[in-house]
Amino acid sequence: MEDVYVVGVGMTPFGRLPDVSIKDMTRQAVETALADAGVSADALQGAYFANASQGHMEGQQMIRGQVALRSMGIQGIPVVNVENACASGSSAFSLAVNFLRAGEGDVALAVGAEKMYSSDRDLMFSVFDSAWDVHEAEAIRERLLQLGEGIEPPPGSTSPKPYSVFMDVYAAFSRFHMKRFGTTQRQLAAVAAKNHRHSVHNPLSQYRDPYTIEEILAAPPITYPLTLPMCSPISDGAAAAVLCTGAGLRRLGLDAGRAIRVLACVVGTGTDRDPSQVEQHCTAVAARRAYERAGVGPQDVSVAEVHDATAMGEIIQIENLGFCEFGEGGPMSERGETEIGGRIPVNPSGGLESKGHPVGATGIGQVHELVTQLRGEAGARQVEGARIALAENGGGLQGIEEAVACVTILGR
Repeated sequence: MEDVYVVGVGMTPFGRLPDVSIKDMTRQAVETALADAGVSADALQGAYFANASQGHMEGQQMIRGQVALRSMGIQGIPVVNVENACASGSSAFSLAVNFLRAGEGDVALAVGAEKMYSSDRDLMFSVFDSAWDVHEAEAIRERLLQLGEGIEPPPGSTSPKPYSVFMDVYAAFSRFHMKRFGTTQRQLAAVAAKNHRHSVHNPLSQYRDPYTIEEILAAPPITYPLTLPMCSPISDGAAAAVLCTGAGLRRLGLDAGRAIRVLACVVGTGTDRDPSQVEQHCTAVAARRAYERAGVGPQDVSVAEVHDATAMGEIIQIENLGFCEFGEGGPMSERGETEIGGRIPVNPSGGLESKGHPVGATGIGQVHELVTQLRGEAGARQVEGARIALAENGGGLQGIEEAVACVTILGR
């Protein structure tokens, strides 16, 4: 198969962008990525557009990518719309990689855009209600909440304000982890404090204020053991990547020195398993496949961006990715090993907790950060000597885990 490279990345700021349309965000991210690559839109031979919520939020149920891209003059090429819940962006990236490896073209675009913030809070939070089986929603909720039985939430530790149903899910995951491995709320706060510190140096991040562990523990509760700064916000934003083959690099005369090679890109789905079979988590399985394809192991990874929809998500995923043993994610985080300058820096962008989480853009936003890191262009948040980078992005819920998991490994 042809080698595939990321040659250009672009991203809007993530946050509440009420006056910016999906088309405007898409244009900004794509034009930035094209300029970064040094190519024009005419060079593109295929495009994959990721979005999960526009149908719910705006009524644009179909042809979202064709509408957004045509408005900026991208037309006449295959455009594929990708919806895979929170993993939509990384799924679009994977499809662009496979388009190139299949020989269908030598330059492709992956772009994700999402406009999720609304003054209508019921509309805004209900978008997540279809990220699991809507026919069995109550039964699923009950089964997941049972995971957390045995850890009693303290009085006053649940917010009276509306929030995403997935925060209840992550709270149940948290209490299960606390019960089985002894993970503490303070360790979750250490993850969140680290990510908020990292985001101070990311000009595209939704939040850029640092927090101490104590401030995070004292913050308003969402649902035990999660407090507000431990959870990703509702966000708008877009991110894009231009990819090409080695032949495309040569044909277009692009700067090979800034091209970042895609070593592996694996998409997997969850399975029916017992909660105790943590080593069979869909991300752990996908990660093992990705490491095998890339010819590297977790010990070779210089920097990672993982799906920290909550701080608990980061702890679960660094275990799934083999950065530590199962059950050691909390202590590892509390020791500072995932800080910039630590053994394996995780979420130098600030992660979803700080950078933001516009669902369809999130996975490509992770690629944007890792490409920047591998090029040595991340400024004050630069991970020194970064050579191998890993992105993990999960989406939806089925059974007791994410419905889909994507693991991408990039290298210089």
